[in-house]
Amino acid sequence: MGVLVTTLKELLLNSESRPRVISDAVALVESEVQAKGGVSGMAIKAGYAAVNKLKPTLIQEAVDSLIDQFIEKLEPFFSDWKEKGQAQNFDSFLNAQKNAVANALLEVTDERANQTQSGVIKKTYERLRPLGEKNVEAAVPGLGQTLNKLLN
Repeated sequence: MGVLVTTLKELLLNSESRPRVISDAVALVESEVQAKGGVSGMAIKAGYAAVNKLKPTLIQEAVDSLIDQFIEKLEPFFSDWKEKGQAQNFDSFLNAQKNAVANALLEVTDERANQTQSGVIKKTYERLRPLGEKNVEAAVPGLGQTLNKLLN
């Protein structure tokens, strides 16, 4: 039986799936922030708390507004995984390329941060951005697990 060829966009961003994708992505962000330790973890938690205090719905709104672009950046990885016969779970496939995945996703947030009019958000992002690649790489296994759950 053949595998139905489809895209991440078709699977995850349809009107039925999108709310769950957003909810799971917000939960992943919160989990990743809470898991951070040390001095850099304190800075991340403080930045996250500042953003939540400024606007409690901001993370969910940001995920909702960025999810299409994130999925677009993940689409080449998904296509490559499908072409290679899905010999491993998608999360393992992503984890093996976590630096490339992290950089693809950070392209989206870098562009958005450059466009924001909010000085607080821009300043917080600029302060935390040097840690971004390391932290997004660390989140790739959780992202992959979240995507596996959504794809099944």
